[in-house]
Amino acid sequence: MATNFALASTPLVALPRQSLAALRAALMRDLGGGYATYLQEAGYAGGDAIFAAFREWLAARGGNAEGVGFAEFQGLAAEFFRDTGWGTLEIGTLNDVVITLDATDWAEADPTLNIGFPACYYSMGLLADFFGRMAAAPLSCYEVECRSNGAARCRFLLGSAEVIGQVYQRMSEGVGYEAAVQELV
Repeated sequence: MATNFALASTPLVALPRQSLAALRAALMRDLGGGYATYLQEAGYAGGDAIFAAFREWLAARGGNAEGVGFAEFQGLAAEFFRDTGWGTLEIGTLNDVVITLDATDWAEADPTLNIGFPACYYSMGLLADFFGRMAAAPLSCYEVECRSNGAARCRFLLGSAEVIGQVYQRMSEGVGYEAAVQELV
């Protein structure tokens, strides 16, 4: 069912990808490594508005976010993020421990950047808040692959703060994220 998404009726505004890239570049230049915290915090702050827009988008299609099962939600969330310009999102799981969010065309990623580490910090905050609202529980998000880092896709892991913290810790010790997640099984 094709519908038009009326941005003006939502708490959202359109923002060019180039503006997000310029903001990241300016923060990196002026703040060094601390820039990530600012982008992530801004992403969290936008999660409520994104979720409200998702509810409106879903209502315009005759749906309701309440009572939607995970399988149905996967498809709806992927379609919503595509329709709002973020990119094509594939939602899955890794060892039934974390949720995976994969995108080969994610809006925040900049394949020309090649900075040596994942860089979609705004998205990490936004996705954690958005999916946490659907789960009715706080979630953490950690990007483990990024097109800004030369990867073919952006891959975000979603899970509890404890689980994502453990994955992050193991990765900082040199363990790959897939092995770190496997250790939690």
